Amino acid sequence: MNLRRPNANEATGTSNRSRDVVPASGICTRCIDGCKGACEIWLSSFRGREALYPGPFGEITAGADKNYPVDYSHLNIQGYAVGAKGLPEGIEAGPDAAVFPAVDTRTEYGWSAKVPMRVPIFTGALGSTESARANWEQFAIGAAISGITLVCGENVCGVDPGLVLDHAGRVARSPEMDRRIEIYRRFHDRYGELLVQLNVEDTRLGTAEYVSAKHNLETIELKWGQGAKCIGGEIRVGDIDQANRLKDRGYIVLPDPGLHEVQKAFEAGALREFERHSRVGFVTREGFLDEVDRLRDIGFKRVTLKTGAYSAVELAMAIRYGAEAEIDLLTIDGAPGGTGMSPWPMMNEWGIPTFYIESLARRFCERLRERGIRVPDIAIAGGFADEANVFKALAMGSPYVRAVCMGRALMIPGMVGKNIATWIEAGELPKTVSKYGRTKEEIFVCYEELRERFPDRIGEIPLGAVGIYTYTQKFRTGLQQIMAGTRNFSLGTVARSDLMALTEEAEAISGIPYVMRAYSDAAEAILDS
Repeated sequence: MNLRRPNANEATGTSNRSRDVVPASGICTRCIDGCKGACEIWLSSFRGREALYPGPFGEITAGADKNYPVDYSHLNIQGYAVGAKGLPEGIEAGPDAAVFPAVDTRTEYGWSAKVPMRVPIFTGALGSTESARANWEQFAIGAAISGITLVCGENVCGVDPGLVLDHAGRVARSPEMDRRIEIYRRFHDRYGELLVQLNVEDTRLGTAEYVSAKHNLETIELKWGQGAKCIGGEIRVGDIDQANRLKDRGYIVLPDPGLHEVQKAFEAGALREFERHSRVGFVTREGFLDEVDRLRDIGFKRVTLKTGAYSAVELAMAIRYGAEAEIDLLTIDGAPGGTGMSPWPMMNEWGIPTFYIESLARRFCERLRERGIRVPDIAIAGGFADEANVFKALAMGSPYVRAVCMGRALMIPGMVGKNIATWIEAGELPKTVSKYGRTKEEIFVCYEELRERFPDRIGEIPLGAVGIYTYTQKFRTGLQQIMAGTRNFSLGTVARSDLMALTEEAEAISGIPYVMRAYSDAAEAILDS
């Protein structure tokens, strides 16, 4: 069985001419001389490296679509007719107390200085991509009013057009970073937090020192990688002067805007955009521990780590070194991942898929626990979009996994709400929206709830933020229903025993019992009684 058809995908704007395609190569079974397109090989013949990336850049997010042999759909959730775990102290279990609206979906993470969240999800790294910049107000306020953590991703200072460097080449002023932090703080209460990521260039530019000194930020995140790629973050820029500025700031810019032939190609209109690439890091135990200590000396209360779908060796390093450094959260991002810009072949064909990498992570955590070593709180990322699969990830990784990091699933509601605002103003609501009403009060089911919470500030909340809040409320209700069905009334009681594997292969990978064996001893004991 072929798990992915290469050479044509909507993400890259390519398609096959023929109905019949060779499964392994993705090439049409009958390739005609004179074909007018438009597979990836055809497009690559005259647009070259552009065919590597989803597009149009800045207008889309892209998610790889390889169909892995085993994923979270191979697990089902157990249901019970008795019991109630996790009810508040003093509450007696019974039909009147054990109702699903009573389920507490709050979670927290941190080694000692805990961060609470209202629901066990938070945003992926919204960094230097155009999607993150253009929609930041929607995302930031939406996360703040929803009570979840927001990750400000890598390279925000480095690509800031208004960046001012001091005599040592380090950040003296970054209006874009200032804007991002200030917007989140407008509506932040005690749930969730804003944390900023660091990569190689961010470290060299002194981003950590800047956000600590100017904004007194409490948490910083080191980044080893992400599930969509392992070669460093990329964006595209359509201005040759900006491309040269990024090169001067230490980034890898391709094609090199300083070359004469590249400048000529840009003038001719053949070359329209430049790629800005970050460098990959080189991780050592000593270097990692020293960096964590350095960041704490700067003044950060919490240090977290984001790592990608690397081999089992790097996963073991992240967990073991993280335990030694007593980091506050380890986010493990599995393949394939979604992103604003990553090479399409790499998104589909690189890295350990999420189901597999979580299974390995849980096994490694157990190994350390048996040695008496405490491991950091863990978040899992990579392809999550609904409460059922989030519950499965929390249960499968219990008691170590405390939250799920979501990328596109938390970005989409922000974009939807923003677009609805545009359509209302222009009087161009599509029928898919207008069937619910023509005003924001009619369309957004949670609008009046937010007006009640923020009576004097509701006008400051953009509709994209309302969209994110509305999505998280749906997520919370759905999670409450699932948890109540498993008789878990707080997240702390969710366990691996609340899952069953639907295939023996899923059992072998995850250690979750196969459905025909799950609870078999207890069931037989009843039959034999």
